[in-house]
Amino acid sequence: MDSLTPAASKAEEGREKNKVLLTGGTGFIASHILDCLLDQGFDVVVTVRSDEKGDRILSSLPPSTPSHPLPSVTYAVVPDIAVPGAFDACLATATPPFTHVIHTASPVLPQLAPDADVAAVLLRPAIDGTTGILASIARHAPSVRRVVLTSSSAAILHPTPQGEHTVAVYDETHWAPADWDEAVHPRPHTRADYAYCTSKVLAERAAWAFVAAADAPFDLVTICNTYTFGPVPRHLPGLGAVNVSNGRIRDLVAGAWADRARPLPPTGPVPTFVDVRDVALAHVRALTAPAAGGERFYVVAGYFSNQRLAAAARRAFGRELAGRLPPEDAEDDFPARVFGFDNAKSRRLLGLEYRGLDESVRDTVASLLEHGAEARA
Repeated sequence: MDSLTPAASKAEEGREKNKVLLTGGTGFIASHILDCLLDQGFDVVVTVRSDEKGDRILSSLPPSTPSHPLPSVTYAVVPDIAVPGAFDACLATATPPFTHVIHTASPVLPQLAPDADVAAVLLRPAIDGTTGILASIARHAPSVRRVVLTSSSAAILHPTPQGEHTVAVYDETHWAPADWDEAVHPRPHTRADYAYCTSKVLAERAAWAFVAAADAPFDLVTICNTYTFGPVPRHLPGLGAVNVSNGRIRDLVAGAWADRARPLPPTGPVPTFVDVRDVALAHVRALTAPAAGGERFYVVAGYFSNQRLAAAARRAFGRELAGRLPPEDAEDDFPARVFGFDNAKSRRLLGLEYRGLDESVRDTVASLLEHGAEARA
């Protein structure tokens, strides 16, 4: 498209055409952000770790036609986001220059061995990858007006080691506890995912601190989304590459939970979800909504449990999934007392209207079946 949508055109009247750098281009959330950006008429450069990944993204896009022209989409290879200056080249050489950045890229969550150097493999890469791109923007891209950072509800929620929550209602004002020493040297009662949550907290806090200290020419928005379900990307190389949240639904569709003699896998201490398309829309609306600048958003739609996922899949695809689903009377481990959440800010400032669990599960299952999900032997 040669112009923005009418609403965006009015907001950006008299300015250059919006051009977005989208990092982590092959990621689950980034793939939907890309679709949303293109639908809104933004030119986009996505960053990927290799040419093969970039080509896979481009080949998965719908064709540009005279009646439905596609905005400009290219990619830039950034092999390691934690390397100092990793984004310098793509920011400094962009023609025309970038107006916005959406930073979704983060270090791949490793399977931490008991003797793992948590600081080296998780904490430092998360922090350095975040502050590194902000520093590169400040040095090489003075045209950038806003940066939207994908954080996580892991930076907000803080269940106890027993999976309980002492906060009655979570919102954007809450921060999960983050202790470097405890993440690096966990004690017997430390939660298994404490190091991961700490990495999210420290990376987001570092971003806010950078913008405040550097007197940056851009402002910052952070998106803290919870467990994220939704259609898998078109360019997904295989079902083994499904994101962690959707892995539950993939296993459900494959029949991994069908054995009546075995209970369903535990849902876990955070039984909240959001659809990836709403997460993507939150990022894109946060780019240009004037009131979003300098704000943090808790992006969450509702509650789920593994039993409720199975029930939603049964309602939508009971015939197609016959023999693969757990029994209807499988025990539901949804807690009797559950924390509340307040997503009013995202509704008010970003205009989000969240999809429900049934719609999200239905569309996720449909996409998995299209990608060849079959019952396990």
